[in-house]
Amino acid sequence: MAVDNSLLAGLPRRDWRRLVGHCEPVNLVFGDILCEPGDRFGHVHFPLSGFISLIATLDAQQPLEMGLIGREGMLGATLMLGVDTAPMRAVVRGPGSALRMSRAGFRRELEASTALRKQLARYLYVLISQLARAAACTHFHQTSSRLARWLLMTHERAHANHFHLTHVLLADMLGVRRSSVSLAAAEMQRGGLIAYSRGEITILDRAALERAACPCYEAERANYARMFGPGVPRGT
Repeated sequence: MAVDNSLLAGLPRRDWRRLVGHCEPVNLVFGDILCEPGDRFGHVHFPLSGFISLIATLDAQQPLEMGLIGREGMLGATLMLGVDTAPMRAVVRGPGSALRMSRAGFRRELEASTALRKQLARYLYVLISQLARAAACTHFHQTSSRLARWLLMTHERAHANHFHLTHVLLADMLGVRRSSVSLAAAEMQRGGLIAYSRGEITILDRAALERAACPCYEAERANYARMFGPGVPRGT
C-alpha cells in the first residue's frame, strides 16, 4: 500500500507496517464534518491527499478557521495526551483520501511504539504553534495578506493548482465579511496571482503569492522544518 503521509513515513519500517496494517482507506468528501467540539473521537485520520479544516465555533458568531491538516499531519493527535474529546469542528475542505484507524487501535499503537509517540509529540508542538499563530494573525494582519497565506496553505495540500473555494467559504474561514474577501481576491486577480471565477480558484503565480502573504506563512514552514526537516508538502 502506498502511504503518502509524512507523519507515518517518518516511522521505522516495522512500526509503519504494523500501524498501516490496522488502518482502512477512506474517502475525504468535500463538506463532510468529521467531528464537532465535544465529540469523542471514534477514529483518527491520516490524510493521504485532500485536507481537513479545523474550525473554532463560538456561540452564534461567525466560524473561524484555525488550522489545516493535510498529508503532513493527522486528525485526532490529542489522543496521545489521553484526551479523546475533539476541541474543534473538523470539516473536509479538500476532497481526497485518508487512512482511518479506530480510537482503541490507535491507543494500542501508541503503547507499542516509542517512535510513534515521539513523532506525535513533535507534531502536537507544530499544531499548537499553528493554532496560536492563527489567533494572533487574525487579530493583527490584513485580510489580503491572510488570504494569501490561506491560499498557499491550501495549495500545498490540494496537490493541484486549481481548487474550489467560494467567497462565502473564504469569508467564514478568515472570519471577515464577504465583501472584504471579494476586494482582496479581485486585487490578486488583477495582479496576476490567481484566477477566480464562480468559486474556482487557480494559482497563477505562487512566488508572488508568497511575497503577498503575511510572515506567518514562512514562520509556520520554518517551525515544521525544525521538527521534521525540510520538505513540507507543496502544491504542484
